[in-house]
Amino acid sequence: MSISSSRTVAQHNPIQIFYPLSTVRSFGPVLFRDQLARDIGCLLDIDDDVVAWSCQSLPVTDGQNTYRPDFVVKRADVSFVIDGLRDDPPPSWVRDKVRDAGHAYELIESNAVPYVRLKNAKDLLRYARHEAALSDRIRLLAALDEHSSLTVAEALMVFRETKPVAGLASLFLQRFITMDLDDRFIGPETIVRRKSR
Repeated sequence: MSISSSRTVAQHNPIQIFYPLSTVRSFGPVLFRDQLARDIGCLLDIDDDVVAWSCQSLPVTDGQNTYRPDFVVKRADVSFVIDGLRDDPPPSWVRDKVRDAGHAYELIESNAVPYVRLKNAKDLLRYARHEAALSDRIRLLAALDEHSSLTVAEALMVFRETKPVAGLASLFLQRFITMDLDDRFIGPETIVRRKSR
């Protein structure tokens, strides 16, 4: 069995479920090849520069075999393709075919995925299906306008209608607020700021 056909079998196996389940900027069917792909998807969802991303939506072929890279990612001014780098790497011809289709091509190894940022992304994406009540959103944004920043502990006290952590995560994922996700796990001392528009 060729690499491309074995990947095709794996990508459509309905038993394979990778967590967290929810996404916020994906469009089209959400089909993750493995946990590495899911982890990259988590990072795409919290990347401020990413407008949208799709799973395995760009089939490329060398005339005999077809391969679907993990992601097509859209930013405001460019789109590009991302693949996770695994023990069985993509066929050597994939990069050229992706470039022929007008996209840059990037391979990401599992050890290049930033652990702290990924953990924070997964924690936030658990609440991707929640939505902060309008009144809570207005209260938090008004407080941030007044104080310029709040700690997470202070921000949570603003919520009245929405469960506080769910509301805060929702406002982050909807890009109303920002937090530093790279240096340490989200905690009571993490600084919350209004996202500049």
